[in-house]
Amino acid sequence: MLNWLKQRWNGMRGGLRWPAGGGLARRALLWAAGALVLFVVGLGIYWSDEPEPFPVRLNTSEKLAASGNSEVTGAATTGAMIRVAETLLDKPGGYLTNDILPPGIYLDNIPNWEFGALVQLRDLSRAMRESFSRSQSQSTEDPDLIIAEPNFHFDNDSWIFPATENVYGDAVDSLYSYLGRISDPANSDAQFFARADNLAAWLEDVETRLGSLSQRLSASVRQNRVNTDTAGEPAAAQSTPAELEIQVQTPWLEVDDVFYEARGAAWALMHFLKAVEIDFAAVVEDKNAGASLRQIIRELEASQATVYFPVILNGSGFGVFANHSLTMANYISRANAAIIDLRNLLEQG
Repeated sequence: MLNWLKQRWNGMRGGLRWPAGGGLARRALLWAAGALVLFVVGLGIYWSDEPEPFPVRLNTSEKLAASGNSEVTGAATTGAMIRVAETLLDKPGGYLTNDILPPGIYLDNIPNWEFGALVQLRDLSRAMRESFSRSQSQSTEDPDLIIAEPNFHFDNDSWIFPATENVYGDAVDSLYSYLGRISDPANSDAQFFARADNLAAWLEDVETRLGSLSQRLSASVRQNRVNTDTAGEPAAAQSTPAELEIQVQTPWLEVDDVFYEARGAAWALMHFLKAVEIDFAAVVEDKNAGASLRQIIRELEASQATVYFPVILNGSGFGVFANHSLTMANYISRANAAIIDLRNLLEQG
């Protein structure tokens, strides 16, 4: 029996042998496969590099150069929106969220970064359409922003028919058109109104976004939280009953996803607030809110510090290893607290 098995094995091994003289071809094939793997891995590492911050004032001048118009109120905010959107589309690797081929298909850090920045872009585009471009609630909406706002809300992972990049590109074109119209002295139809009330309304949306990110980042470690869903209002009700104390924890495989989503959101918001500092300078000075605005920007800048470890660590709060999510939550929470202070100042008479 043993001899029979041995003969069968030798026969199979012989059948699997390469033809005579095929050793060189086999080695070449193995080398080519190895080189391809290294190339794809290296390309993935290159594509995973987060975009650098850009100077908002210089960016405004560059965006206006195409139309030949001078800087006006609203140009910095619109220009920052355009640059953030262009960064999503034109950074190394382009827009990665909807990739179906390697290395994009297996990358998740930058796609989550893209989503964080995209959410901030969507919120500001809605504020632009509903508030910043209108003098009052009965005013007509701007035709360019009517196109840009829903386009930015298009499905963020559509690969084809239509591709997400094409729809977002149309939104960018509409923003360029809007920028050219508000900076044209002969065109009074397009406007950007820098008022305390519409700035406060947008900041309220920002506040809720950062609050959610802070909670999700903090949940990287298991926490027992008191349920405060209906606190402060005795008559409040909710659809289904909930425990008085709940236990929350972000799944281990999703910790880095939340971290990079927060990084992308903070990166985009940092530039938007720097643009607000320019366009709403008179409003901020009138409310004596310059210090609060600068503090928010400083916290968001600190959140963009280089991560020197190759993976996002999820150590316990006071454990041996670092917890990158808790560090990010610290900056996000402090920025959010400063936004609450800024909004209160803007709402005061």
